[in-house]
Order: sequence, then C-alpha cells, then structure tokens
Amino acid sequence: MDKTVTKSKDVTLLEILDRVLDKGAVVSGDLIISVADVDLIYVGLKVLISSVETMEHLRGAPMSGGQEEPS
Repeated sequence: MDKTVTKSKDVTLLEILDRVLDKGAVVSGDLIISVADVDLIYVGLKVLISSVETMEHLRGAPMSGGQEEPS
C-alpha cells in the first residue's frame, strides 16, 4: 500500500509575477520560417525579465534616488 501524501497549493498570477520579478527569468527561443527546406526568415529571441531593483542588486550598484533597505 502506497502512503504518498500530496499537497496542492493554489498559486495566483500575482505570486508568480512577484517571484519572477524578484529572482529574474530568461526566455530564449528561435523561429525559422522555411519553404522547400530553404530558410527564409530567422528570428532569435532572448528576453530577460527582472525588476530594476533586482538588477541593481545583482550588479552591485545602489539604486539611485531613495534609501536602500538594510539587509
């Protein structure tokens, strides 16, 4: 007998957006349109999603205008 306990938690879109902006995310992909095995259009996509505060923190520079919160 398997006694596996599963927990489910409802996650809102706001919680997901908050986590992505706090941690950052990179999305990358390629799109190639071809006819008869001849590539006609190539589109490369790389997107970095993050908040300005997170990027400034990772870069090591203090944010301009306003006080930084103590850590």
